[in-house]
Amino acid sequence: MKIYKTKSAHIIEHNNEFYSSIESDWDMLINQDELYQNLLSQVNSAEKITPDWNSTHLILAPIANQEIWAAGVTYLRSMHARMEESKDTGGATFYDKVYDAERPEIFFKANALRTVGQNGLVRIRKDSTWDVPEPELTLLINSGGKIVGYTIGNDMSSRSIEGENPLYLPQAKMYEGCAALGPCIYVPENSIDPSTTISILIERNEVAMFNESIPISQMKRQHTELVHFLYRECSFPHGCFLMTGTGIVPPNSFTLQSGDQISITIESIGTLKNTVA
Repeated sequence: MKIYKTKSAHIIEHNNEFYSSIESDWDMLINQDELYQNLLSQVNSAEKITPDWNSTHLILAPIANQEIWAAGVTYLRSMHARMEESKDTGGATFYDKVYDAERPEIFFKANALRTVGQNGLVRIRKDSTWDVPEPELTLLINSGGKIVGYTIGNDMSSRSIEGENPLYLPQAKMYEGCAALGPCIYVPENSIDPSTTISILIERNEVAMFNESIPISQMKRQHTELVHFLYRECSFPHGCFLMTGTGIVPPNSFTLQSGDQISITIESIGTLKNTVA
């Protein structure tokens, strides 16, 4: 089951057929304990529609009053990349310590204002010299702390700023156009399969610059573990999104440029496409 937020309706996809949701409030629609069963009930009583994805049903980022948080250093490759970028400033040891620590790295990433959806423009900072996208499986968690769905996240990051000093993490991660979500929310009957693969393709002038994949089973931490720490001292009345970290990092010689095309694909969810402004 999938849910799309569009400019004219909320659309449910089930078995490759589409239905208009009876719930017009996005926050009410997604913040439920039994989201899959609720969507199935709607499908069983709704008429099929044929969405016009190019105009009437233009796909939006699947977010309203939710916050986006992110977990870092959850894959071994991410730990190594953070250590590489920080080695000259003495911050490298922070990352191997958090990788092995009981407490994960979790930080605030964005709100709806700074998030774009399918085909939206993500940004790189003007005061940064080394920028990458981070493709991440993103959890949809309801207000009670239950994982009810999944989407694709692009955690845009300035490696040059973060590498200067770990205390600069907020500036490296949080700015206008720093996040992308979409194209939909995947709502399975059971938890997502750990063999699910995340892939990223970065193109420049229609030439592939970077292309890599990794299964989410390579994550060191469990999804429920990350949610537990996030919800320890925070409440989310409308639910929230949690990016779960990246295991795919382009080589140190690569940095994004304006006009680059980023396509992130996660099996069962789809492909999130964005252009660098």
